Parts: sequence; structure tokens; C-alpha cells
Amino acid sequence: MNISIAISITGGRIIDPANNIDQVTDLHIENGKILALGKAPKGFKPERTIDASNQVVCPGLIDLHARLREPGQENKATIASETFAAVNAGITTLVCPPDTDPVTDTPAVVDLIRHHAEMSDNARVLPLGALTQGLEGKHLAEMDALKEAGCIGVSNANQPISNTEVMRRAMEYAASQNMTVFLHAEDHWLANGGCAHEGAVSVRLGLPGIPEAAETIAVARELQLIEQTGVRAHFCQLSSERAAQMIARAQHDGLPITVDVAVHQLFLTEMDIGYFDSQCHVRPPLRTQRDKDGLRKALAQKTIGVICSDHQPHDADAKLAPFPSSEAGISGLETLLPLTLRLVDENVLDLSDAISRLTQQPATVLGLLENGLGGSLGTGTRADVCVFDPEQYWELNADSIVSRGHNSPFIGWEMKGRVTHTLVAGQLKFGQ
Repeated sequence: MNISIAISITGGRIIDPANNIDQVTDLHIENGKILALGKAPKGFKPERTIDASNQVVCPGLIDLHARLREPGQENKATIASETFAAVNAGITTLVCPPDTDPVTDTPAVVDLIRHHAEMSDNARVLPLGALTQGLEGKHLAEMDALKEAGCIGVSNANQPISNTEVMRRAMEYAASQNMTVFLHAEDHWLANGGCAHEGAVSVRLGLPGIPEAAETIAVARELQLIEQTGVRAHFCQLSSERAAQMIARAQHDGLPITVDVAVHQLFLTEMDIGYFDSQCHVRPPLRTQRDKDGLRKALAQKTIGVICSDHQPHDADAKLAPFPSSEAGISGLETLLPLTLRLVDENVLDLSDAISRLTQQPATVLGLLENGLGGSLGTGTRADVCVFDPEQYWELNADSIVSRGHNSPFIGWEMKGRVTHTLVAGQLKFGQ
């Protein structure tokens, strides 16, 4: 393991939305924590100095949804490979859903994930525990034991809980444990094995469709149950304008709800499927131009607080099958930051707000911010730091992707903004 040393990061534009800081100054780190901003304290002698001139220095990025494929699908990726890709992309904390094999429904599996993450010694991994045993939607998982083992929240991933009574009891149990429930809103029966948004494109291509109502009806049910149980809930990877409007109303009424969107939903639509491009097979599906614009509006209005990668690395064969038979998902760690920065260039967000959606806001969802464990560069907080050059142009190609998964519809896109250094708890994990 690397040893935390005294480090000064000099001359960078420090953007720390949690503390309303946006200024060119120095950052000093000691014993794995932020020691000071600005002038170095008396007697402080850095063992390493990083020149961040003309670069942005911000808190380490936090990704709320990344499948690391371990345990169970090590042929696609491993915790070691994906946490290494994460630090190359400025991401210092990853949240992994519970649909591993075996399912993350026992403390033993949680311990396995945490042990492998510690041995990999790259980005930090925070597992979500299963909401129901085996994700089968029948019997509640032992959430108290999962919390004790280190789960940051609970989720049933993409597996349905069709029985509303089970969902209600699961929310009540989670509320009693003060755990956030991470929800993937999709009505299993309406989705009905579809693979694309139900509309003109799916009809033209003869693809089984997933209607917008599959999301909105599920959101409506969950909102009613959240109101009844008082559980803290986070909606994951929202895909439709209508669902965003429903959640905005619920937030206005005071329900304890947060929301994230996968970054690809802010740039791609059903039209990008073209002639059965399986790289655009994602779940929830790419929807209409109106939905894309609506999600951007909800992001700007802060209904959607967090942008995530929804990282799903696949081996090459997974995308070679016919579109409906190909596996859904995009390898998204390395495009999370540059695509978010593109939203700044397109006047959707300003730079500080964009960085907030990758740092302060996800840290707040996870309860890290208040404990000084991420999302901030405040004095005394854990020194998770990302340094990036906001003006560097580069092209995404399969050979340059660090993740084991090279499945991305953004291959060939010119990106702007590249990470130069990543520190996790004061240890330099990426950069020279």
C-alpha cells in the first residue's frame, strides 16, 4: 500500500462546491486529510509538490452506480481492474449494486467485496445490500446485519418487487435502520422483456418496447409508499421527463427523495440506436429527444441532483448478439467527467454546479459529507482529490479505455477535460 505523505497542490483553481470555494490557491495535505487551503501552516514541509497551474482541483468524484462484476462475473471485469480505471478517471468512491453472484445479501459477501477492494488499493468501494433475499422480491434481507457489515444502503437492483406489501415492509425495515433505499423504478409487467423505448424507432426496427409508463407507474407506487413509511429514498437512473416531473412535485411536498441520472441519458436518444447498434442497448432504454431535454431541465432545476456513470463493463461477445439478445449497459467510468463537463459547454450547468453533481451531491446522498468522508475539501476532511485539465482534448477509443469493458457508444467522440492526478485519502493513486 502507498503511504500517505505530506503533499502540496499548488496554483490550481480549487472548486469545492460544498464550501462555496472557487479560487486559484494552494491545497495542503497531511496524514491523509486536508490540512489547509491557501498559505501553508507554519512548520509544514511537503514531501511532494504537484503543480496544478491551469488545472482544476476538486473533491474526488463519487459514482453512485458502478457494477464491478466481482464476485460472479470476473470474465467481464474485477474489482481491481475497475477501481484502477476509476482512479484514472478521477473517481475516488464507487457504489456497487447488490446483483452480484452470490447476491450481496449476507455479511460474508459484503466482507468479500470490501476485502478485495482494500487489496486492490485504488478507489474506495461502498456496497449496497440486497433489499430482499436473493433479490427475489419475496423475503426481506437482514438489513441490520448488512448495515453492520458496511453496506451504505439497500436496493433490489433491477430485480422487481412485484408484491407491494413486500415493498412496503422492506421500506419500513430500512427506515427503522436509517438506511437509504435505492430504487430502480420499472414496472416488470409493463417492461415485459423489452429492450428499447416503445415508440416510432422500436416499431420501425421491430424491437420489443418498454413504454414510459413502465417507469412512471413504478415511480407513482414508490412515492406513495415513501410517503407512508417515511423512508429515505434515492431513485436511480431516471430516464423520462414525466417521472422527473412527478418526483419534483413530491420533493416540493417534502418527501425525503434524491435522484440520479446516468450521464449517457443526457446525450443519447432512441435515434442513436440507428440500425441496431447494441452499444446503445441500455436499461432503462434511451428515450425520446423530449425526455433527454426534460432530464437536462430537471438537472438544471436540481430535481435531479446527481450524475452517475451506470458503469457496466462487458466482454466483446456480450454486444455481438442481435440487439434484443445483447447485454444491456455501457462502460462509463472514463466518460463520466468529460461528458459532465460537456454539459457546461452546452450551458446546462455552470462548472461549479457540474462538479457538485459528481462530488457534494452524491456525498450527501450517502451521508459522507457530514462526516468529512468525501465530497468536500474542507479542513480536516479526508483528502480525496481530483485534479484535471479542463482544456485538454482527447478522443475516446477502445484501445485507450482502462476498464476491462470497452463497450461504449462514445467511441470516436472527442472529449474535453482529462484527469491528471487522483488522490485517495492523501495517497496518490494516479498521476506522476
